[in-house]
Amino acid sequence: MCVIFFAYRQHPEYPLVLLANRDEFYERPTAAAKIWEDAPEIFAGRDLVHGGTWLGITTAGRFAAVTNYRDPTAPTGKFSRGDLVGDFLKTRVPVEEYLREIQRRAADFSGFNLLVGEFRPARQTLGYYSNRVAEIKILAPGLYGLSNHLLDTPWRKVEKGKAGLAELLRKKKAEKQAFFEMLADKSLAEDADLPETGIGYEREKLLSAIFIETPIYGTRSSSVVLVNRDYEISLDERIFY
Repeated sequence: MCVIFFAYRQHPEYPLVLLANRDEFYERPTAAAKIWEDAPEIFAGRDLVHGGTWLGITTAGRFAAVTNYRDPTAPTGKFSRGDLVGDFLKTRVPVEEYLREIQRRAADFSGFNLLVGEFRPARQTLGYYSNRVAEIKILAPGLYGLSNHLLDTPWRKVEKGKAGLAELLRKKKAEKQAFFEMLADKSLAEDADLPETGIGYEREKLLSAIFIETPIYGTRSSSVVLVNRDYEISLDERIFY
């Protein structure tokens, strides 16, 4: 994933409302979200290069998603970041315990931001960890945004998406069509609002939109994850490339 906006316990009907775009090279082979044959409790897309995923849910109310941390000078990790999501979904390990294990293995992966959650009547926990900081965070109720830096870094598309989600939630409805329309925003940031992540002006500009389009790389899918007040979890996906 490359941008995620989510509201945790901010809606009377939905403890979690999460919107996400996955950005990737168009040539990378990918399977759309479906039940995994080798793990039928998982519903997720799949990276057909390494076998992991960027976002998924399970029949037991587990959720996970990952974004890259943009740093072109950092060394490449030994393992795929998609394993961070897939491995959590395959287990029943509590959120905090899983994140502590990933923290111990942080150097094995390229830069990442990881969200993992459990949504069951007896336990509702949403956690965040990046291997670019030391701290594991168990998130309080609130509205959050995440792209290719740390949680709630105020990049223009992160702030715009959070504001857009807040406005939609004020209507007290969870309308998937409106969520997908928000994720389709292709407007670019003004030059003064561009981050400096070491990739140069032209790429910073192209990657500043919520929905990215370039000749070889861009938004390949949009996803909406909802957890209702009965702790039923759903994932809807739209594929573009």
